[in-house]
This record gives sequence, C-alpha cells and structure tokens, in this order.
Amino acid sequence: MATGVFHRVLLKLSGQSLQGNEGYGIDVPAVQYAAREVFSATRMGVEVGIVVGGGNIWRGSVAEKYGMERGTADYAGMLATVINALSLQDSLEKLGVDVRTLTALPMQSVAEPYIRRRALRHFEKGRTIIFAAGTGHPYMTTDTAAALRAVEIGAEVLLMAKNNVDGVYDSDPNTNPEAQRFSSLDHMEAINKRLDVMDSTALSMCMDNELPLIVFDLFQPDNLARILQGEPLGTIISGEKQRDVVSTK
Repeated sequence: MATGVFHRVLLKLSGQSLQGNEGYGIDVPAVQYAAREVFSATRMGVEVGIVVGGGNIWRGSVAEKYGMERGTADYAGMLATVINALSLQDSLEKLGVDVRTLTALPMQSVAEPYIRRRALRHFEKGRTIIFAAGTGHPYMTTDTAAALRAVEIGAEVLLMAKNNVDGVYDSDPNTNPEAQRFSSLDHMEAINKRLDVMDSTALSMCMDNELPLIVFDLFQPDNLARILQGEPLGTIISGEKQRDVVSTK
C-alpha cells in the first residue's frame, strides 16, 4: 500500500452521499463504500477525521419553510448527523478500523462528547474520528462544522466529498452539458462567484485560517486514495501559498 503525502486530513461527507440512489435515508451499500474508501486511506498511514451531514434524513432549512422554529429544526438536523455517524462507524469497525464518534451535543450513551484535546489524543493513538452533531449550535451548517473541526485538529486539507460531481463548476453539470470545471480557485474567487462549494461562513473560515480544500467525487473508486497520494484530482481551492503546498505534495 502506497504512503499518503498528507499526515492528517478532514473529510466532509454530506448526508446526500450516504443515501446513494435512494430518495431518502441511509443506503447501506453507499455507507459501506464510503467506509472502504476511508479504510484505504488509513492503510496509507493518513489520520482521517470525518464530518458527516444529515440531509438524507432531515433538512432544517426545509422544515423552517414549513413553519418550524429554525433553532429547533437545526437541532433535529444535528441528531440526523449522529444517525449517519453511527452507521458509518459500524461499517468502519467491520473493516477493522479503530474509530470513535465524537458529538458536539452530549449523548454519552452512544458516543463521546467532542473535546478538542480528546480528539487529538485519539489521533495520537492511531484512531479515525467521526465528528457528529455539527458545531452543536443552530444556524450553522455541517460545512461550517467541517471547516471548524479541520482548523481545530490541524488538518492539512479539507476534502469535500461529492456524489457524481468531480469538482467545482461554473454551473450545474447535471443540467448544463457545457458547464466548465475549475481546476483551481482561490477562496475569495469561490466566495465572490457564489459557486456551489460550501456556505460563505465555512469558506471564510478556510480563507482566514489558510486551509486549502479539495472538492472531488468520492464515488469514483480510489479517488480518495489517489488524492492522498498527491494526484491533482477535482478542484483545489486555496490561497496562492497553500495551492503550491497542495500541488507539490
């Protein structure tokens, strides 16, 4: 097994990626596939943190449109991410991965509470970590949680896993056959162009902390492993200094 060029990364998995071809909920083969990709990364010696979304089960923004109080809707969404995290944890454990789920909302019966120093200790012991329940606060997306956790744990890069989209485009490639993919962008370009990467709060956090992102299609086999070996897949979003670091790893 090849050795990864990164020491520690943060992988963002959307809830939609875990629903596979199903219209709702968890698609077990999709979760198992994601677990195998992460397993390959751990075999390369890369420390992997994972933030999971919950949109396959619950979307607070949709519930709000139907009159639900936003804070309550967001807390319900955090619980959905825990369901996804436990599903992924089970699949990883079946592959022999030593994994822990840490939640921003205390629920000790099913997972450990998120404490930054505890997370770093888990990495020191060679464990993979799943971060669930977002930031633990309403009005914050799991994209923002991914950026925050990546900065907190000292990840070298934030990997934004997409489903059937191999990077960032100037328009939706699923509806526009002439959409053009960007090979690289800087953070401010992504913010100003309002590209469908992540919310502006998360992008600003990445920019302020000089954290590069790579947006790629997880569901092309071995894409994650190839990125961790230094192949320039997907779209790199970074400042000039970070772009040089990512492209030469």
